[in-house]
Amino acid sequence: MNETPALILFTLFIFAMLILDLKVFHRKAHVVKVKEALWLTAFWIVLSLVFAAGVYWRMGNDAGLKFLTGYLLEKSLSLDNIFVFLLIFSYFRVPAQYEHEVLFWGVIGACFFRALFIFTGVALIHQFHWIIYVFGAFLVFTGLKLAFEKDKEVQPEKNPILKIFKKFMPVTEHYEDDKFFVKRGARFFATPLMVVLVVVESTDIIFAVDSIPAILAVTTDPFIVYTSNMFAILGLRSLYFALAAIMKLFHHLHYGLSVILVFVGVKMLLSDLHKIPVGVALGVIVSVLFFSVVASLIWPKKDHGSRPSGQA
Repeated sequence: MNETPALILFTLFIFAMLILDLKVFHRKAHVVKVKEALWLTAFWIVLSLVFAAGVYWRMGNDAGLKFLTGYLLEKSLSLDNIFVFLLIFSYFRVPAQYEHEVLFWGVIGACFFRALFIFTGVALIHQFHWIIYVFGAFLVFTGLKLAFEKDKEVQPEKNPILKIFKKFMPVTEHYEDDKFFVKRGARFFATPLMVVLVVVESTDIIFAVDSIPAILAVTTDPFIVYTSNMFAILGLRSLYFALAAIMKLFHHLHYGLSVILVFVGVKMLLSDLHKIPVGVALGVIVSVLFFSVVASLIWPKKDHGSRPSGQA
């Protein structure tokens, strides 16, 4: 399969879907209700499965399984993003009707940076095979760190990218509808919504550092890695609105994500000695996610904390 034309066509398709989302489905800023979010989430999942069937038909059973495994892996890791985005929006007190606007432009930035990381990672592995051990060890370390970390806290004031941004761009005191920039006299000012976007984007880059090596443990085929990652990201916004209200119930989920990261890290470290079948990897990821969610429901967390707050 000639991958370059396929990648170009797929990228054009991604941008067409993003334009459709912005100009048709969310032409006017509004609060995204759970019902709407569930329908959109189902749409993206079905579209991903249809694409997986196309991969299976054109590239074979192995490629189809790798796409599904990569998609589910990225989707599961994106659940951690959702919880952090929830904390960021709460910290900055973002009006609910503007959350989609931030996530939309955040997704565009995420698509760019993840594509950059993906093709850089694939090139590095093909050029320097030993780097798979670096990626594998990093994933094991990240997974263990995630298992022992305390409740996440959002501290945007310590975000270095945000500090640099504020040095060069003045920020208004209040939100200006859904605008990211406004003009005051002869000067342009960023709004708090732009500050939120900067924090969301820089946070997603940090998450990408974990997720890209993880999917490279499944396959280094750039077409499968890129397409499965993009489908997972495209469905992230609707998944956020569908799950945001109940994410706190899944307090054991980070243990499941920890196990998944350690597993794919070990899979990468053992790749030259023993190839773990893709079907087995897919089964492990599904099982770990299932049991971590069930454990969260069986043993609910006692609420001792308070909702984070702050100002832009």
